[in-house]
This record gives sequence, C-alpha cells and structure tokens, in this order.
Amino acid sequence: MSQYATPADWFKGFAQNWKSDLIAAVSVSLVALPLALGIAIAAGAPPMSGIISAIIGGVVTTFLRGSHVAINGPANSLIALVLVGMTALDDGSGQTFSYLLSAFIVSGAIQVVLGFLKLGRFAEAIPSSVIQGILAAIGIIIVAKQLHVALGTSSDADNMVGVLIDVFKNIPNANPFLVIISALGMLLLIFHNRISYKLFHFLPAPMWVLIISIPFVFLFGFFDEHAINLLGKEYVVGPQYLISIPDNPWDGILFPNFSKIGTGSFWLVVTSITLITTVETLASTKAVDKIDPYKRKTKLNRDLMAVGASTVVSGIVGGLPIVTVIVRSTVNVHNNGKTRWANFFHGLLLFAFIMVLAPVIKMIPLAALAVILVFSGYKLTAPRIYTHAYEQGMEQLLFLMGTLIITLYTNLLGGVIGGIVLTLGVHLLLARVPIQIFFTMIFKSGTKMFKKDDENYELRVKGVANFLSILTLNKYLDQVPQGANLKVNISTARLVDFTVLEHLEEYRRIHRSTGGKMHYVGLDHHVASTSHPLALKSQTSPLPQRLSPRQQELKKLAVDNDWTFRHEAEWQVYDLLRFHFFESRPIEYKENIITGAFKDESIEWEISDVTFDEGALMATEVYHTTIQVIHLPFEIPEFMVESEGLFDKIFDKVISLRGRRDIDFKEFNKFSNNMILSGPNEDAVRQFFTPELIQFFERNDNDEYHVESNRREILIFKKLRLARVKDIEAMLEFSEKLVNIIQPIEVEP
Repeated sequence: MSQYATPADWFKGFAQNWKSDLIAAVSVSLVALPLALGIAIAAGAPPMSGIISAIIGGVVTTFLRGSHVAINGPANSLIALVLVGMTALDDGSGQTFSYLLSAFIVSGAIQVVLGFLKLGRFAEAIPSSVIQGILAAIGIIIVAKQLHVALGTSSDADNMVGVLIDVFKNIPNANPFLVIISALGMLLLIFHNRISYKLFHFLPAPMWVLIISIPFVFLFGFFDEHAINLLGKEYVVGPQYLISIPDNPWDGILFPNFSKIGTGSFWLVVTSITLITTVETLASTKAVDKIDPYKRKTKLNRDLMAVGASTVVSGIVGGLPIVTVIVRSTVNVHNNGKTRWANFFHGLLLFAFIMVLAPVIKMIPLAALAVILVFSGYKLTAPRIYTHAYEQGMEQLLFLMGTLIITLYTNLLGGVIGGIVLTLGVHLLLARVPIQIFFTMIFKSGTKMFKKDDENYELRVKGVANFLSILTLNKYLDQVPQGANLKVNISTARLVDFTVLEHLEEYRRIHRSTGGKMHYVGLDHHVASTSHPLALKSQTSPLPQRLSPRQQELKKLAVDNDWTFRHEAEWQVYDLLRFHFFESRPIEYKENIITGAFKDESIEWEISDVTFDEGALMATEVYHTTIQVIHLPFEIPEFMVESEGLFDKIFDKVISLRGRRDIDFKEFNKFSNNMILSGPNEDAVRQFFTPELIQFFERNDNDEYHVESNRREILIFKKLRLARVKDIEAMLEFSEKLVNIIQPIEVEP
C-alpha cells in the first residue's frame, strides 16, 4: 500500500493533480511522437496514421477506459500486423491501406463485443512463454526491416529470416551518409542512461536522436536528390530519405474501403489483429497495474471495450489500431503521472506538436526513426529475454524459441497456434499419461474449492493445471472473499505449469492488497528444471544445486560472523513493497539472504540479492541489486535520502511537482547541497534529522547510499548491481553507525 493517499479519479482528480499529470504527459508525448511516426512508416502505412491513432488514444480512450496511469496509442507489435495485412490485402489497386482501415474497424468492433460479454479473460489462457515468443519474433521483424532503412539497403526475401540475413549481405552496399546518422543515433540510445550529466535527461533519448539528426540533413543536402562521391564511389541522397507528411496535417486523413469484407484474407487479417492487440492490451494493462504506485486495479473488460471503440474511431479517420502501450505507460509512471488525465494531455500535446512542428518533422531522416525502432525491437528480443526464460525453466525457453521460429517462417497467428501446440505437446510428455487421459486431467481434473469457515478457504489443485485451466481456476478464486485466508494445495497435481503459477502469484498480489493472505501447500511434492519459484512443477528428477563462488564467499562471511545464510530464492517479498522505491518496481524474488543483528541482538537486519523490474513487458529493465533491510523496534518518520545532482538543483521546481520535495537545512549547507531529503511529513523529518545525524550523512556523502524509511524499517543500497563481499562489509559498517545515531520520535499517523 502506498504511503500517500490514492488520487481521486475524473474531474476531482484533474483538479488535484493536473500539474503532475501535465508534466508527465510532456515526457510521454516526447517519447510518443517519434515512436508513432516510426511505427507507421515501418509498417508501410502513411506516417500520419501513427500520429492519428496516438492522438485518439489520448483524447478519446481516456473517457472510455477504466485504467488510471496507462497510455494508449499504437504499439510496436502493429508493425508486423500491418505488414502482414498489407501483403494479404494488396490487389494492386492502390487501395490496400483503405482495405486495412476497414479491417481495423471490424477488429475494434469485435473487441467491444468481447469486452461487453466479459470474454477478455480468454486471453489469459495463452501461455506466458508463447506471448514472450511472439513479442521476441516481433522484435526480430522490426530489427530486420528497419536495419535496411538505417543502412539504405533493401531485401526481397520471402521470410523474415531471409530479410535479416540480407542485412549482413548488403553491408558493403550501405549508404555511408545514412550509416553516420544511424550510428550516432544508436550510440546515443545506448549511452543515454549512462551519461551522468542530468540535464541531458530532460528530454527522452528518442527526441535527442531526432534533434541530432537534423543538422546532418542540411550538411549532406538531403532536400534535393543528388549523388555524393566518397572514396571513388557515388552515393545518392535526397528527400526520399526524409519523412513525408502533408503540409496540412488534415490532408493526412484517409477513409476505409470495405469491399474486401467478403474475402477469406480479410477475415484472416481481422483475426490476427484482434487476437494480438487483445492479448497485448490485457497483458500491458495488467503490467501497468503492477507498477502503479497506488496499486489500483483496472477492469480489464472495460479497457478492452475502450480500446476497441477507439480503434473503430481511429480506423474511420485513417489511424492504426489502439492498444495499451507499456513503454509510454512506464514513462508516465516514472514521471509521476497520477490519473487518466496524463493520457488525455499527451494526446492534446501530440495534436499541438503535429500542427506546429509539421515543417520540422519533414526534415527528419527516416534513418533516425529506423534506429529508434531497431533499438526498441532489440529490447523485445534482447539476450536477457532468453536467459530469463531459461531461468524460468528449460521448457519455457523451448516454448519461446519454438513460437519465435514458427512466427518468423509463417505469421503471428501461426506463431500463436504453433506455440500452443508445442506447449501442450511438452506438457503431455512431462505428465506421462495417454492423450485422452491428459485432456481429461485438464478439463475434468477434480480441482475444487473448500470453505473451512468464513475466513479460511482451501483450493485443492488436481490433475494437470496448465494454461487451459486458468478460466476454471478463476471461477474458484472468485469465490474467495476479500480479506480471507487461502491455502492452495497442489500436492496431488500431476503437473502445474508456469502460466498457472504466474497467474496465482498475480492473484496473491491483488488478494493481499485487500488484506487477504495466500500460501501454498505441496510444493515439496514436485520438482522443476530450475530453482525459479514459478517454474513448471512435475514429477521429474530434481537437479542438484551447487553454490557459485560468490555464494560460497557469502556463506563464509555469514559463518565467520555467526550470521545465518540461505541461498534459496524466496518469492514472498511483500514486505519490501512497503518501501517507496519498490512501489512501482515489481520484485521477482530475493536470494542469497544473510541475517544478523545490531546492538546486542535488539535490532535485526537482513541483506539479500533482489531481482526487480523497472517498467514491464517490452519496456522491462531487469535489475539485480544487493539491499539491506533493518527492522527497528521503534518508529521513525518516513523519509528518503540520496545524493543530489546538478539537474536536481536546477530543476528543483519540476522535481517538486513530481512529488519529490527536497527538505533543506540552512545551517547545514553541505548536506543540503549534496543530498536530496524528502518525506510526507516534513516537520517529523526535520525533528528526526538531528545535527548528529546530518553530520553523519555529510561525512559519508561520497558513499552514495540510498537510505529510506517506512517507519519501522530502513532500506539501504548503493548500486543497482550485486555487491561484492567487501561492499557488503562496508554497507554493514555504514548501517551500524547509522542505527547507533538514530533515535525514536513520536510520529503522527
């Protein structure tokens, strides 16, 4: 539960939070502008179609949906969908995109019906690894297509594997002037987060790529087609390498053509669009709920109807389908967007940008947009995606890779179907039963809910509990009232797959927010191919675990100091959610846990390696860091203190609006200049930070620790990476000195 009051909704929320929502919307719109243009161009659609859908996703969807901090608009997945649709509906008449607009409208209408009938839950029955495989395939499709644009080459290959291979074959034929723009843009995207000069972070990286690319357009003379001789070879540059939009943005509006509605290819396109956008919207909306600091829950079927209706409107005026977009939603949350109005403001700002900046947009080289999309596509298929799947279980990597390969050689719909068939086949082998019995154990498993009393329930999971069991499990979970205790007994289940355990863990998160509790029984009766807490559980032989060299060092450190050490992963980490830092950063698990105590055992502490996410889905950045949590026997105020940079000082007003008011002490200039101190109760924080405590932080200001209190506990960490043993010893020395200084004070609730 957040330490701050949940913002009001609708117009009361507007009155309370319009400033913070507007500031967040500025950042979101600056990210959305290049992405909307790039997605449309990469999909072979008119550039304005991407902007139109982004605007409608803001100014229309906001009033229809149930989510609070999500951002709606076009997504990267649409590139592959639109490319497939354009190929399927092309009849040489020049009306292909108009045919596709009619498919968008029909698809949106189907989503409205699905949401109205509360059928959006069927999207939950698609295995998690299959969804990851589809997203990874989309990433490869984006990278393969856009690398050609970035290099000025082309490919006539029949499938995406061939298109990607042609990238490397055509490198000798690359246009060096486009390569210069692309290379600088890629370097900027890679190192943007690593540049310490915080003023550079005032604009998002995609906007810097566009800004830096424009001078090269003038330098190389892109406005007129001509050849430039370089090392004895001529290369053509010209306006064909620039974004082409109408002088009057209103001329970018196109209208649908329904003449293909009676063909099989039309309905294949509609089915693909509906399936992929529905799955992405529901998955992204649930992911955004996880990073919402206020832990609000979205009504998914209402959101499905909202994006469906908005897609209908978008298709009517020449725009792309609308989904919940995770990248821009993450930007919104991290910039302190609080209500639905941030999405509305972002739509208005995009409308203003396109009306005012149309002449500037026409100066942007396509290579700059291409490199932004290549970077975005790489994130969808980065090595961590595959290593993370392997950590979840060898079979999860198999499902992901199988789905990916099928998609690349067929299409998105073929990938979904093929991935599901592959997953069922492996489950059948692991269950070791005949096919008929296997499906009987899924659909007639004997799983039941037992009510012990008004506060205690037991869900006994039997048979094969895989992704096809999700809807049945939901029926039983809906019977558990808020605040009740639920025991999930899987001791007699033949197989429990990753998707089911992931779904149960998501239910536990939501149930816990209502005051309820949930725990598992019978996990020790099953084994898995990995130690990941959500790994598929079956009756195969377990693999022995060996400690890594670092784990051996940690164990020795604990033994030498009479502390306890356990290396096993723990996924019940809800206590960490009481810290502000983790409110919008979902924690996967903690491991390598050392526990001890200070002050004659009166103050206990715990050090652990925590794996958490920043963002979600394709915007996820996974961090592994070492933290310390100190459990206090008394109360202190809530506060957060960390090093202050130049950017924080210059833009203190903006930071204040983002919810991070810096508390300064005039008599301690060094502390006030070098540290950011914040907290919801400023008077209590000032009383708690005695001269002795302030001087302690002044003496240790170069250590750059993040120190945070949630009243009864203190969180300490230094870097967003795993600490070495000597770093852990230094952190313990720092924390012991800290607890020897702090004193309890009376804190008003």
